[in-house]
Amino acid sequence: MKIEKLNLNGKKDFMEVPEKIFSAKINKTLINNVLYKTNANFKGRHAKTKQQNEVSGPTSKIYAQKGTGNARHASRKAPIFVGGGVAHGPKGELAYKKRKLNRSEKKLSIASLMSDKKQNNNLIVFSDFSSEIKKTKEMNQIFKRFEILNSLIILDKISKSKIEKAARNIPNVKITDVNHFSAFDLVKFKKVVLTESSIKELEKRYI
Repeated sequence: MKIEKLNLNGKKDFMEVPEKIFSAKINKTLINNVLYKTNANFKGRHAKTKQQNEVSGPTSKIYAQKGTGNARHASRKAPIFVGGGVAHGPKGELAYKKRKLNRSEKKLSIASLMSDKKQNNNLIVFSDFSSEIKKTKEMNQIFKRFEILNSLIILDKISKSKIEKAARNIPNVKITDVNHFSAFDLVKFKKVVLTESSIKELEKRYI
């Protein structure tokens, strides 16, 4: 299929893009599943309390079972005592399983989201950036002109090196490459910006 391609002067052209990525069936159930797994794996689970078996100290019984008039107790490590273990407390990151994201799930979710962006006119393709843009002000003007102030910009390595420094301080814009974005990024930002070379890299990675 053909898609519109722009240069920084606004001149339009067309280029061939793979239908498997930009005209795929939009599977919302799969997207929700992938986002759920991604968010669950990002969540930090660093809180950790010591359980009864982890508290240091003797395990001997503190007094006789019967005849003292007191309640029955075992060791001072029980959760009822100050300095003892914590019952049902957080167990730290290692106690939780990472949710596995299959490679096919990732590929199909990316294709679904890219196709959704294309259908809603939220996908913009530029020619590769040939000259370096040094000023943030100049980069911001380009973003305003093409209405891409809330966007995920997926670039090839050469284009990324040309504009990354000028664009990194602009809010609501993320500059990345084909290897470092996720389905969550595609949902988070309204528009997706690609270059001619980054589309070719996408084709190699996701087909």
